[in-house]
Amino acid sequence: MDLFNSQYILGKKRQVWIDSDKGISIILVAFGHCLSILQGHGLALSSYPIFNYAYVFLYGFRMPLFFFISGIFVASGLNKKGLNGYVFNRADTILYPLLVWGVLQISLQLVSSNFTHTIVSPISYLNLLIDPRETGHFWYLNALFCIGVIYAFLRAGLNVKPIAQVVIGLVLYSFSAYIHINNLHAGFITDICEFYIFFSIGDLISSVLLNEKNAERFSSFKVFFPLLIAFLFIQYHFAKINLHGGADGVNYVEHKMPFFFLFEAIAGCTISINFTFLLQKYNALRFLRVIGFHSLFIYCMQIIVMTITRVVLVSMLKLTYVPALVMLIWGFGILIPMLFYNLCIKFNIWWLFTFKKPQEQKALMPDEKALALKPILMESSETKVKLSAIKLLLKKNQTGSKDKK
Repeated sequence: MDLFNSQYILGKKRQVWIDSDKGISIILVAFGHCLSILQGHGLALSSYPIFNYAYVFLYGFRMPLFFFISGIFVASGLNKKGLNGYVFNRADTILYPLLVWGVLQISLQLVSSNFTHTIVSPISYLNLLIDPRETGHFWYLNALFCIGVIYAFLRAGLNVKPIAQVVIGLVLYSFSAYIHINNLHAGFITDICEFYIFFSIGDLISSVLLNEKNAERFSSFKVFFPLLIAFLFIQYHFAKINLHGGADGVNYVEHKMPFFFLFEAIAGCTISINFTFLLQKYNALRFLRVIGFHSLFIYCMQIIVMTITRVVLVSMLKLTYVPALVMLIWGFGILIPMLFYNLCIKFNIWWLFTFKKPQEQKALMPDEKALALKPILMESSETKVKLSAIKLLLKKNQTGSKDKK
């Protein structure tokens, strides 16, 4: 039984490196969420500093990469669907799950607040739209939807070119830097300003990255090893600053040194793309593609699943060994949402993720391919017979005209 629909995903013609990139990003995001879920429950997390260091070391580029990848497809999305169709699709695949899973998570937190120590109130429902950072991780879906709609309107509605969009992104990023450095509060506006630049860069270089002729160039070890050395050097200094960053913690560089964060994020995205092009070339770590395909659904359900897993393991089973807890909660936070999503699709509960019923995701087996080809072959034979009959009639007509003459 294919619990994660992997046959369909691996058999579908997609940009392999993009799914792998999303897989890497959501795994890193899940690791960070796992550590935050374990905080404040009497567990000796500080006895295992390696976990916190790994989280900080790999923190900077994971969310920018999601925006970058989303920007790669804005041009093709607008070409296929038009502006209205593109916006409708964003509402269907991003805004709708944000509202469904955001409302569900806040409702569960309100009910269980005495047990989970989570501070929520009815205003949290409104914050999903106006101040999503207050609701936790749903800020990402809010920003992704808003940025996509604004960018599409400027590109398709006002014909603003990608290079001009990057300039707009730099201006907005500078504004977000001012907000962070001066400890101001602008709600969802801050995230739009900060991450617009990554979305616009994705669109600017999409034609280069999506051109299959360039795949060999991007999947070269001659490129990978210098990038890897630079990446390790940058991330080392990035982590060193963040670990001594005071009240801002892991966000210190992002908030107080925003242009170093921009540089670090672009460098991280670059090495990640190069690495996944290598995976595509050698058909390696295929499981990342399956995880990447489910990244949005994992993101929506992750906190709920991890919280329930922690309650079961710590409160009910009395497990306190931190490395085991990290591995189990991290793993379940990825695998259970994937399994749940595919069960929902199978049993027609798709409305938890989209308001438009998705197409059936079924892998073609060898005999099914043969059956699929059969009607085409039959149609070809019928066409040949018809053409032969037409030719015969024309020949008879020509012969009849000659006889009359």
